[in-house]
Amino acid sequence: MQSEFDALIRNKTWDLVPRPCDANLIRCMWIFKHKKNSDGSFERYKARLVGDGRSQVAGVDCDETFSPVVKPATIRTVLSIALSKSWPIHQLDVQNAFLHGDLHETVYMHQPLGFRDPNHPDYVCRLKKLLYGLKQAPRAWYQRFADYVATIGFHHSTSDHSLFIYRQSFDMAYILLYVDDIILITSTHALRKTIMSLLASEFAMKDLGPLSYFLGIAVSRHPSGIFLSQSTYASEIIERAGMTSCKPSATPVDTKQKLSTSSGTPYEDPSLYRSLAGALQYLTFTRPDISYAVQQVCLHMHAPRTEHMLALKRILRYVQGTLHFGLHLSPSSITQLISYTDADWGGCPDTRRSTSGYCVFLGDNLISWSSKRQPTLSRSSAEAEYRGVANVVSESCWIRNLLLELHFSIPHATLVYCDNVSAIYLSGNPVQHQRTKHIEMDIHFVREKVARGQARVLHVPSRHQIADIFTKGLPRILFDDFRTSLNVREPPASTAGE
Repeated sequence: MQSEFDALIRNKTWDLVPRPCDANLIRCMWIFKHKKNSDGSFERYKARLVGDGRSQVAGVDCDETFSPVVKPATIRTVLSIALSKSWPIHQLDVQNAFLHGDLHETVYMHQPLGFRDPNHPDYVCRLKKLLYGLKQAPRAWYQRFADYVATIGFHHSTSDHSLFIYRQSFDMAYILLYVDDIILITSTHALRKTIMSLLASEFAMKDLGPLSYFLGIAVSRHPSGIFLSQSTYASEIIERAGMTSCKPSATPVDTKQKLSTSSGTPYEDPSLYRSLAGALQYLTFTRPDISYAVQQVCLHMHAPRTEHMLALKRILRYVQGTLHFGLHLSPSSITQLISYTDADWGGCPDTRRSTSGYCVFLGDNLISWSSKRQPTLSRSSAEAEYRGVANVVSESCWIRNLLLELHFSIPHATLVYCDNVSAIYLSGNPVQHQRTKHIEMDIHFVREKVARGQARVLHVPSRHQIADIFTKGLPRILFDDFRTSLNVREPPASTAGE
């Protein structure tokens, strides 16, 4: 606590002033935590003074608060490029990142507990710089960082504002920013050292070496690429649920009908249900194999019932049996996008809405996927499938634009594999049917991309439709095959046990 307080004083974070009679005075508090290493082991104790943003008033002591964060698909895309080019991937640490932001509003705060000035005990802190916990802190830090890197030759991507791109002749560099977690990728080690030196001259920043831990994800290097794992996080979820000794399940969801909002009786602890379901959502960052199962239980977070909790526990039993599984990325061609899309027509027992799912590969690497209930009813299986085609074509167009900004354009059309013949026919032929005229926008969007050579919609037999894993429960053999196709496997021998 003392070192944190001393750092704030050195940084001239506030002035002590008499309390204005009409000021909105916010609280502050000390937050204590155990900082962990990438393997989950204890590193050190940490204390941080934070402002209580809940007591801030919009228009009085805060205005704009939105701050972008890098998209998961962007992270996987950039990592795939770095692997394919054998570029160094480093992680950076910024000490007290939010304190670097510029505060434009007038904010008054109580003096910190345990550090009240004995000469002026009734004075308050008028903040000169930002603190963690203030509503505008993330936005101010992002803006300060973005403004500075622009002065050294970077520009932010229009596809993802938390991706910063640098190119000078043959030198290239990317910065991925997720609040205060930073990945730096450069085409040469010399360029990395130059950029790191410039960043360190402006911020309290240091190079932590090759990427090994980012956003709670362990990153292991091996001869054939990198392995992304959240096994420590998964263990914590299972422990929180009290299921450390549970019997593993072979699949995360059964092959029966989807869950209904009225099945079973109300679950007695909805807060626990929501906490576990939300935690599992984050686990899908490296575990696309549980995306459909997690999407199903998340549909009932507003009013969970016993049947829903049983389904959630089955996911946890599956995770327990595949605890060390993760996502593999390997050096691969970055000149081809391949996607699979599927829809389960009218599968929701309550609304009869369909579930869409897709996955997108850059070369051999899975970079984007989705499992989502469609927002509107589909009157036929072709309509449901076509909405799915439109979704994945839209995602593929975004990825193509992202790659273009990264200076790696895709010369070929994106291959979109669908197992519905009618949907494929609609995508490439100027037909207009009475039953499909209400989805005309989706039809014209896909046809335009096909006509421009940006997409080709092709047929794939249902037995090889990988996207099935995102729309329905599957038998074990088929599920295992599709999971392997998604590059979700056990860690390579060289990283096992790390």
